[in-house]
Amino acid sequence: MAVPVAFFAVFFGYPVTAIVTRGLREGGRWRFGRAWEVLTDPVTLDVVGFTVGQAAASTALTLAVALPGAYVFARLDFPGKRLLRAVVTVPFVLPTVVVGSSFLALLGRGGLLEVAWGVRLDTSLWAILLAHVFFNYAVVVRTVGGLWAQLDPRQEEAARLLGASPLTAWRRVTLPALAPAVAAAALMVFLFTFTSFGVVQILGGARYATLEVEIYRQTAQFLDLPTAAVLSLLQFAAVGALLAVHAWTVRRRESALRLVDAAHTARAPRGAGQWALLASQLAVIVVLLLAPLAVLVERSLATPDGYGLLFYRELAAPADATSTFVVPAIEAVGNSLAYAAVATVIAVLVGGLAAAALTRRAGRFVRGFDALLMLPLGTSAVTVGFGFLIALDEPPLDLRSSWLLVPLAQALVGVPFVVRTMLPVLRAVDERLREAAAVLGATPLRAWREVDLPLVRRALAVAAGFAFAVSLGEFGATVFIARADSPTLPVAVSRLLGRAGELNYGQAMALSTVLMLVCAAGLLALERARTNTSGEF
Repeated sequence: MAVPVAFFAVFFGYPVTAIVTRGLREGGRWRFGRAWEVLTDPVTLDVVGFTVGQAAASTALTLAVALPGAYVFARLDFPGKRLLRAVVTVPFVLPTVVVGSSFLALLGRGGLLEVAWGVRLDTSLWAILLAHVFFNYAVVVRTVGGLWAQLDPRQEEAARLLGASPLTAWRRVTLPALAPAVAAAALMVFLFTFTSFGVVQILGGARYATLEVEIYRQTAQFLDLPTAAVLSLLQFAAVGALLAVHAWTVRRRESALRLVDAAHTARAPRGAGQWALLASQLAVIVVLLLAPLAVLVERSLATPDGYGLLFYRELAAPADATSTFVVPAIEAVGNSLAYAAVATVIAVLVGGLAAAALTRRAGRFVRGFDALLMLPLGTSAVTVGFGFLIALDEPPLDLRSSWLLVPLAQALVGVPFVVRTMLPVLRAVDERLREAAAVLGATPLRAWREVDLPLVRRALAVAAGFAFAVSLGEFGATVFIARADSPTLPVAVSRLLGRAGELNYGQAMALSTVLMLVCAAGLLALERARTNTSGEF
């Protein structure tokens, strides 16, 4: 636990505390009266109500749409499955500002929906919910589907032989085994939608605002740091309470599961029902996931003189006095890959150690740390970014000019993915296997290598892939700390979108397309690198 505790204390607890303290203290005195004013403001209450409501609705809709997809990827074997698995993960790592613009083109004025049916959904709750499903579909499919693929299908088949209907067998046998994974997926989706920023800002317009959007407005537009600090603490407390409830419910449902090789559980679709389910999920993927991505590609090729590669060529043009960056924009690709690789190593090391420690159930401190590990996903990225600049500015932690600052911020978001991906599989390993290894003379390290590692090897690969993908698309904190001579892809896209002109907009779409292709290639490589003898989560 020493490494995860130290990492989160130094690079999360310290910066967040520093920025909140600066907002609530003035002249050496605490301003608690200001906190009460903000909390009782009707505007704050409206923002909190909308934040919770849209997050709950987004989570329920995502589970309803994606759980059938989790079954398709876990139990059905069909051509192109690996490629499709990588494709559905790409939306999750795209910058929110780009996805918001894509959905605006699909659902807003002059969009495809208005052209086809005369319907507009921009500045509506439905646009926000659909965009959130677009982002989080892969979270449910990969988190729940990974464990589903490792469940022994013979248990459900035995229930069928004893007279249970397919629905009853699934409800009594499979669903209880999947409950921890479903809870983990629901938690991640709720956290992402609870702290939604770019999607709500673009698609919600002035009508809707989450806590994250309001924190940004108070910080960047109104320069009201005390109000932003109070809202950050409110968001922090809400997320902490949610994580505490989640940890309690998961502990009540923990059990050892019979895990099998995922390669032997998937079969070709049989019967009209399975073929219809596969067809419906393919339709969902095409309409909900691929259509916005197709908009990015189309816009990157739509030059003033017709379709062409003008915007892509401009990415490699040398920087000049009128350029957005001091280096060619294409260098953002190499910067993002390098930062994401370092962030992945940090996230896997810290998250892997934390997950291994949490499986031992060693006291209240360890159980409480399980929830604390998820707090970076529910803390305002604006708060974290400003906190890095304010707190990490003195020796021995003066990192403001160091390239390591960016991957450290990205790793904060990647660690919860590593933990939540590995933890259910580690907890599902029968403790008697470890005890048998110890009785036969194995040391704790060898027992981990011989018992746990073969079952979690694939989970570790999935966790690394998720951490890498999330690091590539991280924007909230990185935008404050990325240097002008080494921007990441999301930061470069945001800066190009913030400048007027068709050329800047086209380059933003071209960079977004490059980011999408890089993510798809990396995720596809991850699928091919998996072995057939290791578990999956």
